[in-house]
Amino acid sequence: MKNFADLTEREVLAVAISSEEEDSRIYMSFAEDLAERYPDSAKIFEEMAEEERGHRHRLLELYEQRFGPHLPPIRREDVKGFLRRRPIWLTKNLPLDTIRKEVETMELQAEQFYIKAAEKAEDVGVRRLLGDLAEEEKGHEKLAVKLTDQILSPDVRAEEDKTRRRVFVLQYVQPGLAGLMDGSVSTLAPLFAAAFATHQNWQTFLVGLAASIGAGISMGFAEALSDDGALSGRGSPWLRGAASGIMTALGGLGHTLPYLVPDSWPNAFWIATAAAGVVVFFELWAIAFIRAKYMDTPFLRAAFQIVLGGVIVLGVGILIGAS
Repeated sequence: MKNFADLTEREVLAVAISSEEEDSRIYMSFAEDLAERYPDSAKIFEEMAEEERGHRHRLLELYEQRFGPHLPPIRREDVKGFLRRRPIWLTKNLPLDTIRKEVETMELQAEQFYIKAAEKAEDVGVRRLLGDLAEEEKGHEKLAVKLTDQILSPDVRAEEDKTRRRVFVLQYVQPGLAGLMDGSVSTLAPLFAAAFATHQNWQTFLVGLAASIGAGISMGFAEALSDDGALSGRGSPWLRGAASGIMTALGGLGHTLPYLVPDSWPNAFWIATAAAGVVVFFELWAIAFIRAKYMDTPFLRAAFQIVLGGVIVLGVGILIGAS
């Protein structure tokens, strides 16, 4: 994948052209899906799709004037920092408010892209067009916010996520949750394997400490290097990396700390293991709750996925350690 800063002006225009084409298809898919349920909203999406096609035509016309008829084979998936679009086959029968959030995210990213691209452009005509498109995408974002005003009740609208909350989720909740899940689940196997292999609390604590800190460093760097935040609107990569790394380490340390129970205590190993098991229980349910609250995942599904996965990893660790 290429960094946005490394793109040439020709590649920037090529990415913009392919992005407008894809977004137009997505909007038409929304329109077709909503045609029977919300025909007025479907018409709005048809108009937005037509505008995206108009954007593509203007970009393509300028590209041909500057660089000729041949487009380089580069799409936004090839550029680091772009959020992945939901596949079209997953957009069927979505609730209207979910579609609205999807559109807000799409238009926010498109606006950020055109702003950055305009700053990078050296040609006056290219800079002017990209700046105009940034303003038009901003207008689309405002339209998405108002899209369901006449359809959703005031009580429902009051509870819906606002743009600020969405950005907060992108910048901190997503990386933090990914870290917490990784730290809580991935350290279960080595920790409990060491516990049941040695029946020594201090040695088990050292294994858990090393696994937690190592996983935190790894996840932190992976998150920070995956996206510079310039296009996706996800904020500073180092803040996201810190959130991911810290939550990963905390996720592992939660069930590691009980093994600080001194080995000199009667039944020290079983006291520590029971306490660690209780911590694991609350960790997994906390993860399920966060996924349900911020990631639009039904709570029972989130609980099933997280708890089942955690129990399997825990069982594997115990079996390996006891063998």
